[in-house]
Amino acid sequence: MSKTLSLRWLEVFRLIAKSGSIQQVASETGLSISTVSNHLRSLEDALGIELVDHGRRPMSLTPAGEVFSRYVRDGLTVLKRGEAEIRSGNWRHATDLRLALVDDFDNQIAPELIRFLAHALPRCNFRHFTRPSHEIIEKLQEHKLDAGVATRPPGGTQGLVEYPLMRDPFIVIVPEKFKGEVQDLFSPHSDLPLLRYSRDYTIGKQIEIQLTRNKYNLPNRFELECNQSIMGLVAEGSGWAITTAGCFHRAHRYHDSVRATPFPGRNFVRIVSLFTTEVYPDTTSKLIHKALSSLIRQYFTEPMCKRHLWLKGDFRTMEDQAA
Repeated sequence: MSKTLSLRWLEVFRLIAKSGSIQQVASETGLSISTVSNHLRSLEDALGIELVDHGRRPMSLTPAGEVFSRYVRDGLTVLKRGEAEIRSGNWRHATDLRLALVDDFDNQIAPELIRFLAHALPRCNFRHFTRPSHEIIEKLQEHKLDAGVATRPPGGTQGLVEYPLMRDPFIVIVPEKFKGEVQDLFSPHSDLPLLRYSRDYTIGKQIEIQLTRNKYNLPNRFELECNQSIMGLVAEGSGWAITTAGCFHRAHRYHDSVRATPFPGRNFVRIVSLFTTEVYPDTTSKLIHKALSSLIRQYFTEPMCKRHLWLKGDFRTMEDQAA
């Protein structure tokens, strides 16, 4: 008679298959190394076959382990989705939400969104975080968040569900007193330096990809993480910046000291989206997405396009027009 497979064994095996390290799984789960090892051995004994090559570091799956891991992954995903649907499939009965937003939305949109969700989800406990886009994507993939608003990364977002929110074009910001040609700033001999976003950030990576694509080789003297710092330095006349309409809109205090212009040549954009884990209920995700779209339109796209008519139709929510 075959042994009954323990759900805990399967969860441990899935983590080992992902990391190849019993020590790492022990650290992630809070279990001892011996307990993790025993769970794996118990699963192999119950199946009567080795699932991992115990002699290799990091541990690798055997051919049988590769096949079984796909079924385990799919099976556990279905179970988690079922649990999520039972707990919060009807959005009025949602009980937990771990939500992260990029700091673009921290001042105006976050308070309004939380206020709306508190009313719409009366039984829900909220945990709100502000993080850079790349960290939000990582934490979602590690299932440390339920939902997050982030810039779509150049690479993939495996295991996540995406609900596009905002088409945010890249633009050029120069000091108000700058009277030269914007195109001249893209010369490596320009007296006014480019103030870069950190290349660790998704927005910084996107800008560097575009500069490389257009064969612009600009000195890297300044690289900053903070959007407000970049805008402040431009306002002081210390440099110029490539940013997005959304990022520029946030820096209200500097608008009278800087000038926004279109990016010369072929335009490029970032897409800001709501991302959720694949097990998070679609009904709740759509509720959050609809609320965010309305708030972005109210606080970002409409005011910005009213002031800068050349952005109309380009800076918009994804509901306004097909991307």
